[in-house]
Amino acid sequence: MASIKQVQVTFDCADPERVARFWCEVLGYVVPPPPEGFASWADYDRSLPPDRQGASFACVDPSGAGPRLYFQRVPEGKVVKNRVHLDVRVGTGLVGEERLAVLEAECARLVALGAVRERLLLADDENESCIGMQDVEGNEFCLD
Repeated sequence: MASIKQVQVTFDCADPERVARFWCEVLGYVVPPPPEGFASWADYDRSLPPDRQGASFACVDPSGAGPRLYFQRVPEGKVVKNRVHLDVRVGTGLVGEERLAVLEAECARLVALGAVRERLLLADDENESCIGMQDVEGNEFCLD
């Protein structure tokens, strides 16, 4: 049986480039180079049929360690809570006030980029504190 070496996380969205660029800022990801023969992604996009222009965008971890994120335009808007979400691990190993301070600082940075803060979940007997948030199109994620 073959083992899986990589995964890609795919987001359905209305504006793939906007959402991809938001996640580039959140995670320190980059936009990969355009396909061979194109000076930019905009040039590549213009080469597509009109109905495919702006239909997708991607970003990658420059270190190669994290998954590729792929964003695809869909006609329907987001209606219900995500069944899968990303946990952005900014407070790993921290507890108490130190963890809260790091979470709040990152939350403020992401809100300035267009994210929405939903709620602070304080530590309990099983979990450390985290902040529930939404990206620029309402997809839920956690600052953990």
